[in-house]
Amino acid sequence: MSDSQAVAGGESPAELLLRAAAMVPAERYALAAVAVVSVFLYRFLELHVIGDALRGFRGGRVELTFHPASEIYHRVASKCRSLHGRYLATPWLASPHLQTLFLGISGRPPSFTYKRQLYTVHDGGTIALDWLLASDLEDGFISKDDSTPLVVVVPGLTSDSAAAYVKHSVYSIASKGWNVVVSNHRGLGGVSITSDCFYNGGWTEDVREVIKYLHQRYPQTPLFCIGTSIGANIVVKYLGEEGENTPVAGAASICSPWDLLIGDRFISRKLVQRIYDKALAIGLKSYAKLHQPVLARLANWEGIRKSRSIREFDHHATCVVARYETVDTYYRQCSSASYVGNVSVPLLCINALDDPLCTREAIPWDECRANKNIVLATTPNGGHLAFFQGLTAGRLWWVGAASEFLFALHESSYMHRQKANDHVLHSSLESSIDKSPYVNIMEDGMVAPVTKDGPGNNDGSPSDHEVGVQLSNGVGGRQQLEVSGEKHNEQVSGAGNESPAGSANRQGDDIYSNKLHEIIAPVKRSINQLTRHQGRSIWLLAYIAFVTSWPLLGSLAFITFRKKFRNPLQAK
Repeated sequence: MSDSQAVAGGESPAELLLRAAAMVPAERYALAAVAVVSVFLYRFLELHVIGDALRGFRGGRVELTFHPASEIYHRVASKCRSLHGRYLATPWLASPHLQTLFLGISGRPPSFTYKRQLYTVHDGGTIALDWLLASDLEDGFISKDDSTPLVVVVPGLTSDSAAAYVKHSVYSIASKGWNVVVSNHRGLGGVSITSDCFYNGGWTEDVREVIKYLHQRYPQTPLFCIGTSIGANIVVKYLGEEGENTPVAGAASICSPWDLLIGDRFISRKLVQRIYDKALAIGLKSYAKLHQPVLARLANWEGIRKSRSIREFDHHATCVVARYETVDTYYRQCSSASYVGNVSVPLLCINALDDPLCTREAIPWDECRANKNIVLATTPNGGHLAFFQGLTAGRLWWVGAASEFLFALHESSYMHRQKANDHVLHSSLESSIDKSPYVNIMEDGMVAPVTKDGPGNNDGSPSDHEVGVQLSNGVGGRQQLEVSGEKHNEQVSGAGNESPAGSANRQGDDIYSNKLHEIIAPVKRSINQLTRHQGRSIWLLAYIAFVTSWPLLGSLAFITFRKKFRNPLQAK
């Protein structure tokens, strides 16, 4: 036996392994570490560059979900090449997280300047409307008789008109000859909070009022709408609430969360999603700090300051301000998936199946397939609102697909046209009223937002707060004075044509009619509510009321007539 064999025989297996490991070159260990880290990052970042290479860099096919008898698909969407092709992500951004991160950091948006208009809503809040017109007009307005289509863009959570994806969509549409306006959320776009009302994931009142104002100011202009992320949830919810009673001719929903409750569970499930959750919570807290004087008075500011997730922020801020009982109640009632079945407007919905924020589990596949007005387009990749294309990542695929759909819809005869009759808001999960503190019960039982002109201003004419729009150049104030002056002159001239006696009689008649109206209004409102919701069964209700009250009425009649008959007999 040699000396080496004797030494080897005296060593333990662990010592032998260490000796063998020491003989391996350090370069081999470095390569192994790189391989392990690469596999981890490939799985963690959900990279798909290898899959793209195996497919020959042709991209993933766009899958469409629609009703078999949908005219919107057969006559409109079928003409869109983007919806019937493939989407290939930028090779160096072949990950939903890289795409989403790059969009937030840079996004390479086009360079242009908006024209800002400040609009005051009925509760005193201020919304910044940022315009980009197809042609540069000196006064910043488009003609009231202009028939050029107008697209309203609603940004996502804590985003405004300066976001890269918003500027991509706005510039692309305006460069093709349409006018675009971005309806910023309250408190965003550099505008202060001027009321005790904040926006949230289901707050549709601002979109409703802005669209109504634009339709009244430009009645000949076809209105289209694009919602992105939480803005898409708001737009779809608004369309479902309004049904046929909306002036929107067509719409597009981009990366909608659909079901906020499922999204809340998803975003707290994995490590990478929890990173997004904390990042979005930081953005919400930054938004809250901008308006700390108002939020500190209305909500739990200490809880807001310590919030580390979206759910915690919603618990301390959104639920308190909007008066929701719990966070889950807020998520359930504000999820647009509950309103998909009532959408009556041609709607294109785009979602990426690898969206790191809005999970595919929340997509209402069956509801979209059952609605003939909806076409759902899903891609295997794309991230959240990114969908970068080309080697330089200079284009967003969804921008071209959405604009192509809206342009094809405008050229067709399937644009939605608003119905003349009233429409009651309804949902399959809640009552017919959106959770808003600014509603009023009309005389006929309808629910309407409270305005400065009172609840009865439903004649379709712009109210004073709609006409008096503030512009950055001060034009709105002059217009408001002119309109107010015309109304005052009409009242003075009308009053001058009557004699003092006639004026006094007319005032007396008005007072009498107002008092009579106050007495009759509750009864009329109750009857109208019964007739609207019960229909022919009102006669059955009247019969039941008569039968159940007959014993009491019969007893009173017997006592009354007995006294009347007793008195004549005593006199005789």
